[in-house]
Formats: sequence, structure tokens, C-alpha cells
Amino acid sequence: MIQSYKKNPALAEKYDTIIIGSGMGSLTSAAILAKEGQKVLVLERHYIAGGFTHIFKRKGFEWDVGIHYIGEVQRETSVIRKLFDYISDGKLEWADMGEVYDKIVIGDKEYDFVKGVQNFKDKMLSYFPDEKKAIYNYVNLVFTAIKTSQKFYMDKAMHPLISKFFGSKMRNPFYKFSDKTTYEVLSGLTDNEELIKVLSGQYGDYGLPPKESSFVMHAAVARHYFAGGSFPVGGSSEIAKTVDKVIEKAGGTILISAEVDEILINKNKAIGVKMKDGKSFYAKNIISGAGIMTTYHKLLPQNIVEKHKLKTQLQTVKRSVSHACLYIGLEGSPEDLNLPKTNYWIYPDKIDHDTAVNNYLNDLDADFPVVYISFPSAKDPDWSNRYPGKSTIDIITLLPYEGFKTWNGTKWMKRGEEYNAVKEKIAQRLLNVLYKHVPQAKGKIEHYELSTPLTTQHFINYDEGEIYGLDHTPKRFRQQFLKPRTKIKNLFLTGQDVVTAGIAAALFSGVITTVAMTKKNIIKKVMKK
Repeated sequence: MIQSYKKNPALAEKYDTIIIGSGMGSLTSAAILAKEGQKVLVLERHYIAGGFTHIFKRKGFEWDVGIHYIGEVQRETSVIRKLFDYISDGKLEWADMGEVYDKIVIGDKEYDFVKGVQNFKDKMLSYFPDEKKAIYNYVNLVFTAIKTSQKFYMDKAMHPLISKFFGSKMRNPFYKFSDKTTYEVLSGLTDNEELIKVLSGQYGDYGLPPKESSFVMHAAVARHYFAGGSFPVGGSSEIAKTVDKVIEKAGGTILISAEVDEILINKNKAIGVKMKDGKSFYAKNIISGAGIMTTYHKLLPQNIVEKHKLKTQLQTVKRSVSHACLYIGLEGSPEDLNLPKTNYWIYPDKIDHDTAVNNYLNDLDADFPVVYISFPSAKDPDWSNRYPGKSTIDIITLLPYEGFKTWNGTKWMKRGEEYNAVKEKIAQRLLNVLYKHVPQAKGKIEHYELSTPLTTQHFINYDEGEIYGLDHTPKRFRQQFLKPRTKIKNLFLTGQDVVTAGIAAALFSGVITTVAMTKKNIIKKVMKK
């Protein structure tokens, strides 16, 4: 049954824009178009909106599934903060995580990532006193790479004819950084493998270790958090709640439990969508925020896919990694349990990131290549108002989809005893890591459950449970079809495949998509507010 955030929504058959999916890119596109006076319909196949910004509740707890921290929102004049204010009418509030946003743990050594560029450099120097030149050059390269990205992403929003003449000049400076791997760049600055391992210690935020990831992806994450990390007050569900009100003001609606079966095409022009229940909605423009793989494989008529050779395009990119997340509920407030706001990135000792990943992929009983621990209840100042005397912890690690193909096609929460036994084994291994680094959690756990790639497949509709859409390799950034406009008139794309992984990138993808659609300088409007 199709449902809405509001009771008994007055649904129209015709809209200005229909948006498939309710992730960050879709919500941003919807809010911006609503502020441009458009009547927008957002269609979400699941019972809750928000994509990776949604929450779920169980056993008297709630967990945020995708947002663990966001950078650049404490400074009210930053582009990211201005965008969040714009799409939420300034209703979103942010809690600063404090001085240390990430702690890189390698064996028994700890390295703090502290907010403030100079503070970061000074802290790294305290760990690596002989590496001043490398550390300073690294920070400079991060800023230089990000500076080149501005014109690169502007090109994505430009009309194809304009891009044909001017696009190469806008893209080429970016390619100097995107064509290199993170390891290539870092090893060009220093031969200290421990420093390289520490500086690339946030690679879990985009899923690829240093010898595989494009340096621009690494630079985007590093730069994003130089000013520290923040968490939405009230939890990440506040994003969809506040954006929904902006969409409503313009007569639009977010529908949940509303699965799209097919995008309707007439004479190579997108005209609407047909739902799983047979009903159709029509609009002048269609935006898919469902991911390019899902859009091309599942939502477009086969003859259109063949006509434009869309599957040939997809052969030039790969799906990103899949993961497991252990959601933990504890007795005791964050203060009682002395839980930190800082995220922990835990790595095996005496082995580089790439080797650790390869060892693990070859033998899932090998050491986890990365374990990320987040303490969302400690980050949210409103948590104890909603859940007094309780706390939560999230633990994430890589988990290949291939190991779960056996259960593909089974129903969520009903996959059988063997599946549950595999999950329990992984959960216990992750709990052992937790107890080593947060021993006070032992004996306080009231509930835990593990998500697998099949869980992500079920809720996000990515075929192989990939968490970051497409892999962020150097090759990925050379694919010029990864932009809002498609070869089908009035069909646009948004989301992390258009830009890069992460909530802030998906937010920005919504801007690029709406600029391509409306031909208006949306950023100028946002920054004036």
C-alpha cells in the first residue's frame, strides 16, 4: 500500500518532476525544485524515506544506518552548511564532535585526527617529527586537488554542446589528480609506510584502499573533515523530516512504500513512471536517484537500453564494496558508559591497507582489514531526551557480497539458520574487537544485530549490496556519462554516482542535477541566503 509522510495526500496524475528514490541526492533535488516553484513527487519503495540517511528502531533503540559524521557544517558560511540550511529551511541543527573526530588505531598505536588544518599538521608532526615536508606537502596537495574539482563538476551540469567546446579545459586539471591512485601520490611524498597508512586511514569512507582509489576521492574526504566532524541533532532522520516540509510547501509529496516498476518513455522522452501496483504518474521531468546500475538495468525499457548501448557504458565501471554493520544497543547512558564521540578506525599491525584487504578477500577468517566503530548516541545531544539510560554503537567492516549469493532471493529476516549462524560468527568477531578498545561495553549489551550485503540490497536496491554506488578508481572519473543528463530527453540522474560517495557529495549531486535541469545558478541563490 502506498503511503505518505502526511495523511491522505492529494495525489495528482501530473507533476512538474517525479524523483525515484529518497536518498540525499533525491531529497536535495526535490527541495531545490520545490523552492523553484515545482510540484514534485518523490517515490520511495521502502516504508521509510531517506536512503542512507534513514534510521530504524528495534527493542527500544534507534540506529542511523548511513550517517556517522558530516564535515563543514559548523561554519555557517560554508557551502555544505548553506546547502543543508537551504533544503531544510534552516531547521537542521548540528552538534560538533569535538577536537578529535577520527582515531586511527594500528596495532597498539593510536593517531588522532584533530580539527583545524594547522592543528592537524601539528598533530601529525608530533607522531612523525621527521616528516614535516611530506605532511605539509600532503595538505597542500589535498587543497589543490579539491580546487580543480570545482570546474570538473561544473562541467557535468553544462549543456553537452558547451561541454564539447569548453569541457576539456575544465576537466584536464582535475585529471592530473584523479588519474593517480592515493598510494601513488602519498608514496611520492614520503617512503614512510606508517605515515602513508595513517594518512589514508579514512579509506573506509569511500571503500577502496590506497593502491586502488583515486587520489581525488581521498582528497575529498580528507578535506571535508579538516574542520572537524558533526552529527545531526535528533539523529539523521531529521534530514528527511525537515526536507519533507519544504517539498510540502510547494504542493509536493514524499510517498513511501511506492515502488517504481518502469520509467515510461515515448519517442525517446521520459514522460512518467509506472508503479508496481499498475498505477502511473506523469511529469515533465523524471529524476532517478536509484543509482545508475539500478536505473539502467531495472527501470528503463529494454529497447531503450539497447538503442543507446547503456549497458556498454556500465561495463567501464564497477560496483563499490559491500559491508557488514553490527548495530548494538546498550544499557546505560553515553555518559555512564564513558563513550567517546570520536570514531575509531582499527587496522591490523605490520601490514599495509591493500595487503590486508587482499588477505581478507582470499580468506574471510583472516584479520578484518578495517573495523570502524562509531558512537552515535554520544554524538547526539538530544539522544538522552529520547532514550534515557540507553546507548548505541555501530561497528562496520568490509564484507564481500559473493559470500552471501547462496541466500540471494530469500526474504529479509527469514533467510534461515545457516545464514543466521554466519552472521553470528561475524558479530562475535566484531564484538571481540569492540571489547578490546571499549572494554566498558562488555556486560552492558541489551541487543545487537548484524546487517549484511543482502540487507543493503533489500533496503537500498543495489544488486550486490554495494554501499558507495560505483568504485572510486581513477578510471571511474574518466567516464563522462556519469553526469545528470542522459541520452533520454527529460530523464536525469542524481546521487553519489553523479559526484562521489558520501552524504555531502550526494547533497551536491542534487545541486548539479537541478542546475542541469533548470539552467539556473542554484549555488548563487543558496549562497545569498
